[in-house]
Amino acid sequence: ASSPDEEWPEAEKAEKLARGAALKWASGVFYRPEKLEGLGQYRSRETQRNRSIQSRLKSTVQSYLEGVSTGLEQLRSAAQEVQSVCQDLGAAQWALLDSADCFQGLQQMRVLMAEHVQLASVVQVLPQLFSVHEVFSHTLQLLHGQHLLEAHAELMMMEHLRDNILSQLYLRGLSSAQATVLSYFSGLQELNQSLAKQLWDIVGNSLRLVREDPVVFVTAVRIIEREEKIDDTLLLEATFLPPGRPKGWRQKFYRVLQETITGAHFHTTRTDTEGPGLARHLAALQKDIVSELRVVKDLMVQCVPARYNILSVCTATYHEALTSHLQDILREDLDKQALFLLLEWALHMYHSPEMMGHPDLLPEVDVSALGPLMSPELVDQTERKYVVKVKASVLEWMQRTLEVEFKEWFREEEPETDHQGFFQSALPVIVMQMLNENIQVASLITDSLQQKVYAMALEELEAFLGRLREALVQCGKEHQKDRAVPKYYISYLLAVLNNNLALSSSVSSLHPDMARREVPMSLRAALDRTQKKACQLLLEELLLDLQPLCLHLPSRKWLSGSQLISSMCEVIDKYAKDFSHVRKPVFMLLLTESELLVVSQYLRALMQKKMVCKSEEERGQLCDRLLQDASQLRELFCGLGLERSQQSLEAIFALRELICLKDPALLSLEVLGFITKYPDVSDEHISTLLDLRGDVSREVRHMVLDMMVQHPQVLPESYRPIFSTILVPVPELPFCLRKGKCA
Repeated sequence: ASSPDEEWPEAEKAEKLARGAALKWASGVFYRPEKLEGLGQYRSRETQRNRSIQSRLKSTVQSYLEGVSTGLEQLRSAAQEVQSVCQDLGAAQWALLDSADCFQGLQQMRVLMAEHVQLASVVQVLPQLFSVHEVFSHTLQLLHGQHLLEAHAELMMMEHLRDNILSQLYLRGLSSAQATVLSYFSGLQELNQSLAKQLWDIVGNSLRLVREDPVVFVTAVRIIEREEKIDDTLLLEATFLPPGRPKGWRQKFYRVLQETITGAHFHTTRTDTEGPGLARHLAALQKDIVSELRVVKDLMVQCVPARYNILSVCTATYHEALTSHLQDILREDLDKQALFLLLEWALHMYHSPEMMGHPDLLPEVDVSALGPLMSPELVDQTERKYVVKVKASVLEWMQRTLEVEFKEWFREEEPETDHQGFFQSALPVIVMQMLNENIQVASLITDSLQQKVYAMALEELEAFLGRLREALVQCGKEHQKDRAVPKYYISYLLAVLNNNLALSSSVSSLHPDMARREVPMSLRAALDRTQKKACQLLLEELLLDLQPLCLHLPSRKWLSGSQLISSMCEVIDKYAKDFSHVRKPVFMLLLTESELLVVSQYLRALMQKKMVCKSEEERGQLCDRLLQDASQLRELFCGLGLERSQQSLEAIFALRELICLKDPALLSLEVLGFITKYPDVSDEHISTLLDLRGDVSREVRHMVLDMMVQHPQVLPESYRPIFSTILVPVPELPFCLRKGKCA
């Protein structure tokens, strides 16, 4: 047996703590002798305390012992009762086993009871079943008489009867009997179809009925609401769904209404896509849609529940139908007028106060949330088609204008002049007006279309200038065949130059942005090429008149008189008078180019090796003639308004200095100064000039040419070439025996 300390370790621990506390207290008492006097009182107090503790312990233990005794008595009683219950359950089990045959009889009783209940249910509905066919006939009569609410009430009653019977059969698992019931109620389908047909006819004519007889339309809506409520109830129960349910007549209502709207306006015969016909079609759509939406807003909204959102549905239907309708129209090959009408109608008219923004429709009708009538991609595609059509039209008009202009060049009268006497024609006005009108018309649609048309206009103007140059070339060829045709060839060339100036000055006004009116480089280059071509033809005409005179230069006859240069001055003056009919920028250009042409022809004639000075006296005559000719020409061009700094005649004066030099040994220095001033001069030119002097030895010639080799020249950027266009005749080979073949 174990000791009490091993069974109760907490008691041992408590005893140790008590002994420790007592020793601590005792050591404190014996440490202070003055406290020993109260030792007797302490002993008596502790003795009394111990007695109290022992008394409480005895009462507590006595209470616990009494509770244990009571519990043991209760357990003994419960055990006896459990034993008695087990005996009773065993007896009940044997009794149930003996009654199994009686339960089989009860099962048969239950089946009979169920059949009795079914028969009772059938007996209850037999009067109603017997009257079904009679109700069918009466309901049809009501439908034919337009008594829709009464007909629908009887229809709902019969459907309810059928559904109750089918539900009971379904719950009892008698699915085989359902087919019989359905065949008995087969007439319901015909009634439903007949009623639905009348309802959808009413919905299809709803826009007319809400104005003329709203009661009929309201009746149809009430029937639809009844059916919708029945559908919702059956779907919530979700135990048995009768045949034909859900009917979904509210959704069918929306579909019929939408089909009516689209069919009335957008599924008719093929739309006339020509300009006037399309305009009438769009105007009719605008009028009808606004009128019908006003009916919906003012009348139909009051005839249907608010949750139908009938105005929003109709607005969305018109919007979607119009979107599809416009796409169908755009698939056709439309002309520019039709494309413009569609863009203007879809982007501006549709949202304007004349249509969807009509005061009678606001604020209830709001198409801003439905998206654009034409998507940005479709708008861009349509704009490009429009630009292509406009481009073809502009091309045709410009070609026709050019043909008229070309014919006018061959008229027997001079071109018309403005108030300042400058030749001109109607060509720039026609062209610019045509382009500007198309750009302004495009601005009525979108900025992007205006930019596209502007870019197209510049391209077509550039192409037109190319065709104009071709026409000038053709006219020049005709003139070369017979200089009398055209009669006023020069005058019309001057008119072309003035027209080109007019185009150049007005083309910047085509730009849609007032702050950005720069002319593209390619178009500016085309204008410059046109101007150069007309100037070239004029200078060629001047050249043809100068060349016969230059054939006599240089010659002994030329040295002896000034008649030749006077004749040249007369020709130049005549052309200058003609040039005065062109505006100043081009007039100065023609004057400058004419002066350069005269100088180059004069120098070219001197380089032809037609003459060699035989004596110093003849060289003196040549120098005098060169001085007189150059001075006379300078005076002429200065009188015409060309300043000395802009003239090239200084080359003749410089060339004269080479010929007038008395000491050939100084030619190297003089030639060096000459080639420095005119870097495009070649050794062939210098050699020809030395030949013209007639007194230059072979050694001096070699020295001059070697000096030129040692001092190559570079052409400055601003230098106007003079000698590079003058070809020096190639000398005949001295070793040729005959012209046919060299030995």
